[in-house]
Amino acid sequence: MPQDPNCIFCKIATGQIPARVIMQNDRATAFLDAFPLAAGHTLVVPKAHFQKVQDMDAPDAQAVFDLVYKITARVESAAGTGASTIAIHNGKEAGQEVSHVHIHIIPRKPGDGAGPVHSMFKNRPKLSAQEMDALLDKMNPAK
Repeated sequence: MPQDPNCIFCKIATGQIPARVIMQNDRATAFLDAFPLAAGHTLVVPKAHFQKVQDMDAPDAQAVFDLVYKITARVESAAGTGASTIAIHNGKEAGQEVSHVHIHIIPRKPGDGAGPVHSMFKNRPKLSAQEMDALLDKMNPAK
C-alpha cells in the first residue's frame, strides 16, 4: 500500500496520528474532521496514498465509496440533520488542501451559511451547443 511519509492522512490511516475514527475497512478510513465546517463533519480517505480520484484503483475507490454509503446516514443522524453535502476537491486548483484523496461529508442545516455547489462559481462559462457537444465527444469512451 503506497504511503507518503509526509502526508497527514496517510499517518491517520496507518494509526501514526490519532483520530476520531467512525468506521474503517481494509482500504479506507472514516473519521471526524479536526477542523469541522459543521458538527459531525467527516472525512473518508483511502488508506493508500492517492492524490486524485482517478489515481485510485477500483478496489480502493469501491472501499472509499462503500464507507461514504455506510456512514452518511449515521453522520446526519448524529448531527441532527436530514441532509449533507458530500464533496471532493480533486486537485489543488479545485481547492484540495491535502494532496490525498478525501471525501467530505458535511451535515447541513437551514441557515448554516453555506449554499449549493453552484453558489461557489461566480464566473460560469456560457457554452454553445457545439462546445457542449465537443466536450461530450472528448469524454465519451465509445468515440
